[in-house]
Amino acid sequence: MQRIGEALSRFTRRYLPDSFIFAILLTLVVYVMGLVFTDHGPYQLVLDWYGGFWNLLAFGMQMTLILVTGYALANTPSVRRGLQRLADWPRSAGQAVALVAFMTGLLGLINYGLSLVAGALLAIEVGRSCSRRGIKVHFPLLVAAGYIGLMIWHGGLSGSAPLTVNTPGHFLEKQMGLLPLTETLFRPFNVVVALVLLFLSPWIMARMHPAGGEVVEIPAALAGASGEGTAATAEPPLAPGAGGPGVEITPAERLERSRILTGLIVLAGVVYITSAFVQKGIAALDINMVVFIFLILGMLLHGTPIRYAQAIADGVRSASGVILQFPFYAGIMGIMTGSGLVAIIANWFVAISTPVTFPFWTFVSACLVNLAVPSGGGQWAVQGPIVIQAAQALHLDLGKAVMAVAFGDELTNMIQPFWALPLLGMTGLRAGQILGYTAVVMMVAFAVMALGLVFLP
Repeated sequence: MQRIGEALSRFTRRYLPDSFIFAILLTLVVYVMGLVFTDHGPYQLVLDWYGGFWNLLAFGMQMTLILVTGYALANTPSVRRGLQRLADWPRSAGQAVALVAFMTGLLGLINYGLSLVAGALLAIEVGRSCSRRGIKVHFPLLVAAGYIGLMIWHGGLSGSAPLTVNTPGHFLEKQMGLLPLTETLFRPFNVVVALVLLFLSPWIMARMHPAGGEVVEIPAALAGASGEGTAATAEPPLAPGAGGPGVEITPAERLERSRILTGLIVLAGVVYITSAFVQKGIAALDINMVVFIFLILGMLLHGTPIRYAQAIADGVRSASGVILQFPFYAGIMGIMTGSGLVAIIANWFVAISTPVTFPFWTFVSACLVNLAVPSGGGQWAVQGPIVIQAAQALHLDLGKAVMAVAFGDELTNMIQPFWALPLLGMTGLRAGQILGYTAVVMMVAFAVMALGLVFLP
């Protein structure tokens, strides 16, 4: 398994450029397809592109907030202390890898931003703990285990596609209406696939641990005491320029440190969240609610407004790729819808699919699209209209069609470094050092997801 993973990682290092380059190349490919398969000329396609360029600003903001609020929550002192205690549990290298993979997978089902950041922090803490206790554990494999949550996340509570189609005003509402979570996330096939991968992935990762002579332990720069060696684990100051002993604290600094202000916002948030779930039940859990819950929890655990503001500022750096690329995804969507290319491709799906095989082929196509459109929200924006139109033409289950895209999107994250960038930045590793391991897990997960989509209700 390890040799296969290393071969695949060499391939990705050689042929997969930066994700922004993917967005540009995909724009050009779709533009050429518009020229070849539609009656729109070069200038009209440029108009279609610009006409869609700004159509996903609200959606892009939602995706950005999911990431940065998850980042801020993972960086609270309480969460970090919990990670440090958890890191002392493993008694062997295999247990250490399995623990990181399981916990990041579990967190991925809650929030992908939380999983990504907490996975990096847990990998670092486990590496430190093992080094301190004389357990030789392969650090690149630990970090790869910290990425596993991004293979499970889209079937969880922060999944872009299922939450989007359950959110009033989403961009496909006129075409398909609202689709409740009972038709997507809480279907038996999704629950079974998520649970199987949650427990199977740690076992596979642990089996790939190299022999003692090949182990690369945690770098010395990260192996110090907990809280040192990485900005992600450093406690943010209470306030920039706060006065020392004998120096008067200004009214502005008092407001920045005020737990009363935080408490008032948290109280209002808890009141609204409680009332929303009492009135609507699980249907209240749309994208906006997920963001709001993590924002309120983050403020509560950070304690003061200035701490939370600084944590969000740190998180925004990890979201830069999403911020830059979403308008390009929107432009791609503009070409596909404005030129009629969506309808043409939807007819291709109808032509090669049967009611039985449609979920599988949608899943396979989503696996490939994700290599070029690594953002789950961006991929749904591009592929969602095609899939929904094809599913409606075949009179098929829209919930399974949505989740087929979700499965494909999350699966090939394991060979696409886009979402690994924050994790790699925290740990100091290169993408090629982890993608070989995650590629092996991906191959097993492909079979699990395909079987679930085709054979489970």
